[in-house]
Amino acid sequence: MEDLLFVAAKVMSVWLTVGFTLIVLPSVFGASLGISELYMRILVKTLEWATRRIQKGVRQEQAMALKNSSSSGIIQRDETTMEKEIAGLHRVDFELSDVFYFSKKGIEAIVEDEVTQRFSSEELVSWNLLTRTNVNFQYISLRLTVVWVLGVLIRYCLLLPLRVTLAAIGIVSMIMGTTLVGQLPNSSAKDWLSELVHLTCSRILVRALSGTITYHNKENRPQKGGICVANHTSPIDVLILTNDGCYAMVGQAHGGLMGLIQRSTVKACPHVWFERSEMKDRHLVTKRLREHIADKNKLPILIFPEGTCINNTSVMMFKKGSFEIGGTIYPVAIKYDPQFGDAFWNSSKYDIVSYLLRIMTSWAIVCNVWYMPPMVREEGEDAVQFANRVKSAIAHQGGLTELSWDGGLKRAKVKDTFKEQQQKNYSKMIVGNGSTGNPSMGAESD
Repeated sequence: MEDLLFVAAKVMSVWLTVGFTLIVLPSVFGASLGISELYMRILVKTLEWATRRIQKGVRQEQAMALKNSSSSGIIQRDETTMEKEIAGLHRVDFELSDVFYFSKKGIEAIVEDEVTQRFSSEELVSWNLLTRTNVNFQYISLRLTVVWVLGVLIRYCLLLPLRVTLAAIGIVSMIMGTTLVGQLPNSSAKDWLSELVHLTCSRILVRALSGTITYHNKENRPQKGGICVANHTSPIDVLILTNDGCYAMVGQAHGGLMGLIQRSTVKACPHVWFERSEMKDRHLVTKRLREHIADKNKLPILIFPEGTCINNTSVMMFKKGSFEIGGTIYPVAIKYDPQFGDAFWNSSKYDIVSYLLRIMTSWAIVCNVWYMPPMVREEGEDAVQFANRVKSAIAHQGGLTELSWDGGLKRAKVKDTFKEQQQKNYSKMIVGNGSTGNPSMGAESD
């Protein structure tokens, strides 16, 4: 028994030494030994080979049907606006066929509406050798099966233990480092050490996900005293951004491990954590955020105005609260590559532990980040209009679909006031009293 414990301790010692030398230590200096790059090259070649094998194993007609279904959805929708489509209904005499347009729209919404499908993982055009994405592909060939089995062994027996080890090192280092730095008096040295700890630990945690991130237009990175807003796909969005620079976080205070991390980091960095009761007080939140951006020596605030995670295909309504406090807005677009792993967190289906297990057993997390030119509120522009303008810019840059719906519909029903407004619009167009534009669904949102 003692010999067994000795061997286990020896193996663990070697494991930690190799991980610290090859991964953790280079992370401190923001360097890479090329291991991740080599892994990604091999992975890309493997997935390309698997795609070719799949294309040979299925008929061309099936492949095209799958491609159209995955990229465009079940329904081929006409992008023409409602006002233009029913312009022909503006007649004096009513005909039974006049109701066909509304019947068609109703059936489309029942079969596949454009809102709820944004709260589930996007479909892939080709299988990426992950079991949970093997929905449309069955047995193709013995070679492909052997590669898939080898992939399972590599992901669960090699990558998962390594990633869990790195994640543990990163979290413990974050808690200990920020706690120690938090004991120092406020000074430029404390700020420098705090940023060093945050950057180093974020880089370790990104490598725990085999993260490969490409940052574009770094000259537009958010500056101190500003507000960084980005589309929201996953909790790891924070790691993706802090891997390249430090931010002051804004969010609700939690308990458990997350609460421990929050309490330790706030000692070293001016994060803004709110209690649940405070989050309901919009004026208190606005006051604290204004106080933060008034100090041009403080880190830029990082905010996700959607308020919930969307599945990497779209950008939904930006809540106007972030755009009421003034200051310079630094938009950032984040787009993940689903071929290597699904970064979307469906919080209504998976808890945080299950979600982390899923992404840690994926091939890698690959994404692009675009820093965009700063934007300010124009004269005569209200907060809702400003929020929509920033949202449009992010959606265009990231190649995402822009939707005006509130992401809160993931857990709540459509407001009665909005349904009533839509009914009024229908009535006006049918009776020929003129058409109206789409109502602003953010007018009453925070």
